Amino acid sequence: MSEERKSLNFLEQIIEEDLANGMPKENLRFRFPPEPNGYLHIGHTKAIGISFGLGEKYNAPVNLRFDDTNPAKEEQEYVDAIKEDVAWLGYKWDKELYSSDYFQQLYDWAVQLIKDGKAYVDSQSSEAMAEQKGTPTQPGIDGPYRNRTVEENLDLFERMKAGEFEEGEHILRAKIDMQHPNMLMRDPIMYRILKKHHHRTGDDWCIYPMYDWTHGESDYLEQVSHSLCSLEFKPHRELYNWFKDQVYDYSKTEYPLLPKQREFARLNLSYTIMSKRKLLQLVNEKVVVGWDDPRMPTISGLRRRGYTPAALRKFVETVGVAKRDNVIDVSLLEFCIREDLNKTAPRVMAVLDPVKVVITNYPQGKEEWLDAENNPEDETAGSRKVPFSREIYIEKDDFKEEAGNKFFRLKLGGEVRLKNAYIIQANDVVKDANGEVTEIHCTYSEDTSKKVKGTLHWVSIKHAVKAEVREYDRLFMDEAPDSHQDKDFMDFLNPDSLKIIEAYVEPSLVEAQIGDRFQFQRLGYFNVDNDATSDKLIFNKTVGLRDTWAKQKPVNTQNTTQKAQQKNQPPKKKAIDVIQQLGKKYTNLPEAKQQKVKTEILELAKEISYEELQPLFNTAVKKVGTRIAVALALGVLLEEGLEKNTDVQEFIDKALEDKNDILVAEAQTL
Repeated sequence: MSEERKSLNFLEQIIEEDLANGMPKENLRFRFPPEPNGYLHIGHTKAIGISFGLGEKYNAPVNLRFDDTNPAKEEQEYVDAIKEDVAWLGYKWDKELYSSDYFQQLYDWAVQLIKDGKAYVDSQSSEAMAEQKGTPTQPGIDGPYRNRTVEENLDLFERMKAGEFEEGEHILRAKIDMQHPNMLMRDPIMYRILKKHHHRTGDDWCIYPMYDWTHGESDYLEQVSHSLCSLEFKPHRELYNWFKDQVYDYSKTEYPLLPKQREFARLNLSYTIMSKRKLLQLVNEKVVVGWDDPRMPTISGLRRRGYTPAALRKFVETVGVAKRDNVIDVSLLEFCIREDLNKTAPRVMAVLDPVKVVITNYPQGKEEWLDAENNPEDETAGSRKVPFSREIYIEKDDFKEEAGNKFFRLKLGGEVRLKNAYIIQANDVVKDANGEVTEIHCTYSEDTSKKVKGTLHWVSIKHAVKAEVREYDRLFMDEAPDSHQDKDFMDFLNPDSLKIIEAYVEPSLVEAQIGDRFQFQRLGYFNVDNDATSDKLIFNKTVGLRDTWAKQKPVNTQNTTQKAQQKNQPPKKKAIDVIQQLGKKYTNLPEAKQQKVKTEILELAKEISYEELQPLFNTAVKKVGTRIAVALALGVLLEEGLEKNTDVQEFIDKALEDKNDILVAEAQTL
């Protein structure tokens, strides 16, 4: 097998085999067939990416078809939202189609099946039918109406269509085999009576085809070559083929191509629910403010939160196409948006939890406009001017009256660099009646060549612009909130999934438009929310600079310590030594294990100093695992305010040039 062949996923292999066996390439046609009963979510991006991706690979058309067979749950709002989402992701469909386009043809075929003795009208209650259907291990039994005459079935079916009966009085069933081992083949329902207004056909119909009858026949009518769907439809494939074979006998001259159904693993994401019904519950119970709430896993919610089409497409590409269901860690999705925004988002300064700094030796009334780089990752991004004055805001967490040598930010007697500005030294503080620091008095030095360990972001108080910041976190605190039999998924809601903060931002952001994305330096990535106006800036937090949830997971060192003590060894190694040891085998570990080790390294990095880490910057190129561990630990120190000095920058630059994708990806986040 060639290298190119090995690189194909199993769906591409199927297509290549079909082409090799004589299928003309111009016969290739795919489709994405959403039901318009809710908004698309992150899980749908995989199905979209697979079908449209194959369309792009083979230069084949892809239909956007709405399987709109249930008027009780479908709305035009959902149709419009789905079209917007698919287009926003960057995909173009060939034809916009609806299963409701085929209602008459489906009805005509159903009549033909009745005439051929392959369908009948059943008039039992749903409870009686369920009893007769049997179980997976017990065959079903024939119902009392299974052998109605063709004439009686045609009469009843026509009267069903004419609206003579109430909902539930009659259904049309395919006549297959009530003893079939596949329960889906035990005389499945084809039509039910629903006296509901349809968003497209209005009140023209009061009987509606079931999904299994409609879906495959829609594929056939559109001459779709490969009908790709998620794994839960694998048991339906036999029924898909049975229906397809029946109608082929009626229409093979007009529609010569028979579609082929194949299934792939759906996309499941940790800390997330994918059920449209449950997402609708969140909306209806006002847990969220709508389908596009930035905490929702919907494409519209992710778009509002600041995610980009490129990040979502990269995520789907990274997850790949599999035959077995698995759960993808949400941290991978967050990594993809960080990687994308790191390249494209302008850097700006904002302070979310301010404390006042007075630079006592800076002249009263003086102000300067200093140069600030917009994006060091993009040479074409240029620079902007930021104002500096005697009084500025910094983050409260960036100051301690007393701190050890692992604290790289401002402390009494200590010096830090203000990003794009001067070096300041903290001399004394002013406190309120409760002992809280309200002002930090500093002096500044114009000698910016001095070496200091920390760099802080800031905003000039005189020029600062007030902004509302909506700081979002994961909506659920459990990795699989809807997997518990004894608990409702709502029990795992995160009470802190939204915090509204009054922040101060640099004045350049006054011109920001809805949807614009920025990196608030040292804080994370943010975008301008839809609710923002010319009078009120509102930002959503898209994602932090690093995975803070990984750091929250406790590292279990108790057993290791106990074993060490039993062997009369020192109870605990130095954190820097453990980081180095964990890094040695990092690249040989499977992805799931890598994530666990990464969590340990990030936790251990809180215990190390820059002086301990700096010697590892010179680790040999071939020891790529150790260099990845160093990059992870360095990220933690930089978050703590460590200055990007020459040694740090050289390490990052060298890592960016490496051939290992993991190391390059971690270096990009720095």
